[in-house]
Amino acid sequence: MKVISPPTRLASRLPIVLGVIYAVQCAVLGFAPYDRADWLLENLISIPVALWLVFARQRLPLSASGWILVFSFLALHEIGSHYTYSRVPWGEWSTLMLGWVPAFERNHFDRLVHFAFGLLMTQPIRECLAKPLATSAWLRWLLPVAVVHAFSGLYEIMEWAAAYIFDPNLGVAFVGAQGDVWDAQKDTSLALIGSVLATLIAALWSKRKSI
Repeated sequence: MKVISPPTRLASRLPIVLGVIYAVQCAVLGFAPYDRADWLLENLISIPVALWLVFARQRLPLSASGWILVFSFLALHEIGSHYTYSRVPWGEWSTLMLGWVPAFERNHFDRLVHFAFGLLMTQPIRECLAKPLATSAWLRWLLPVAVVHAFSGLYEIMEWAAAYIFDPNLGVAFVGAQGDVWDAQKDTSLALIGSVLATLIAALWSKRKSI
């Protein structure tokens, strides 16, 4: 596998464009969210991270596709923070676009975003680690999956801390467990599955390009 090359001119300008789009999304969805306190808590990390990504874009070895993947995940998260994850009307959207909606007992948008975290963020993390791990082929594939799984578990701990420290009603909205005692385990497992799937896709693509 070749070490990922430095960012192209497109990759250096793309973060600004995506950052503007994300800022507009935050302004629109943050104008009248379902729960203002939950929206603030959900964006306590994501908005500062997005700002840091834009300002640090010259130092990050991300490709154009890597930037698109990162901001796609942030955009999904912003939708969840607007409605609170347990109230995202994905069923109505599915009915509108597909004409049907699966009969689930809970709102699974939070599970989708956890899966998307693994699926979308693994490649950008791999690109950032490509240079320091240039001499270890197997670590270039394994470590991004481990990082995704670690961050997913850390986020679950942060959710638990928020539910413990803040108002109980806010904690319930932020955690979004919807009565499932295994919610944290399922969320981290889905992130891991998404990360492994992203790694397999990248490995197959790399093998195809080398043929």
